[in-house]
Amino acid sequence: MYLHLLSLAFLLPALMFAQPPTYSNLVLTDVFEEPVTQNSHASTIVELGPDRLLVAWFGGSHEGAKDVGIYASNREGGSWSEPRQLVTPLVTEGDTLPCWNPVLYRSLGGKLYLFYKVGKNPREWFGAMLTSDDDGAQWSAPRYLPDGFLGPIRNKPIEPEPGVLLCGSSTENPTTDAWRVHLEQYNESAGSWERIAVPNPQDFEIIQPTFLQHGGDTLQILCRSKHDRLVSSWSYDKGNNWTEADTVAVPNSNSGVDAVTLASGDFLLVNNPLPRGKNWWNGRSVLDVEWSTDGLEWQSLFDLERHAEGEYSYPAIIQAADGTVHVVYTYDRRTIRHASFRLGER
Repeated sequence: MYLHLLSLAFLLPALMFAQPPTYSNLVLTDVFEEPVTQNSHASTIVELGPDRLLVAWFGGSHEGAKDVGIYASNREGGSWSEPRQLVTPLVTEGDTLPCWNPVLYRSLGGKLYLFYKVGKNPREWFGAMLTSDDDGAQWSAPRYLPDGFLGPIRNKPIEPEPGVLLCGSSTENPTTDAWRVHLEQYNESAGSWERIAVPNPQDFEIIQPTFLQHGGDTLQILCRSKHDRLVSSWSYDKGNNWTEADTVAVPNSNSGVDAVTLASGDFLLVNNPLPRGKNWWNGRSVLDVEWSTDGLEWQSLFDLERHAEGEYSYPAIIQAADGTVHVVYTYDRRTIRHASFRLGER
């Protein structure tokens, strides 16, 4: 018994403090050197094939301005194409409505989606999408989602079943400004949408969920919050039902995060880990990459950005088929920065 307890005493610290993987070949590049618009923000990324990436973001004179549209750039052979505008602001009923938060996703069936929002502000916006069957060479006309549906609000969907896109969504109440998370499920073949609730009896102020896939039927979301840390919920039936939302020990400055489930089954999170400040941009001067094996305990691997001030935020992360990890994020609203790196064995 003594030897058994002694072995446990040595084993438990190893279990509690798992050795994170090493990283290598970190390369940082700007998607465009000269600003395309006065303000560029909220980028999204998708892999189209070997060494082929597509990135999109919104840009205009400032966030919420009537000239804000969706822009994109392709990367092939290690270089980025000249940015082009994919979506212009919507002119309707004598008004011009800006675009927000593009989300790129390529389904298992090969259809490429560009989801985005249109409206004066996040309390009044509505969902829209474009689709492409040739990896973005040509796009459909904009299609607006049914009333009450917004699509993926900032982060990429997942596909628990082929042809069924599970989208993390959220609302900001126009009267109370309360933030609430829900999920939306899109059936590709039927073209139908279904709303799925995330129980939140503690009334956490949460938006912009990102997914972790734990294997089997188990899913987890991590949500941006007004509570200086991320908030999480779990599903054990591929996203049909969810546990009550609760906080996890991941500091966050009330800024967008994104996560990815790696081929190894581990997880990466890109996060602004500082406390939030008086202004919304406070706490966005540090952007790091964090690692976890269980979605609850996270260790910082390295900083992508560390500055005394400035905004380095709203990341999107994917792992390519060759194992390379790609991250894009806002670089002080002047450009979109792309980071790529590889992880070693643990």
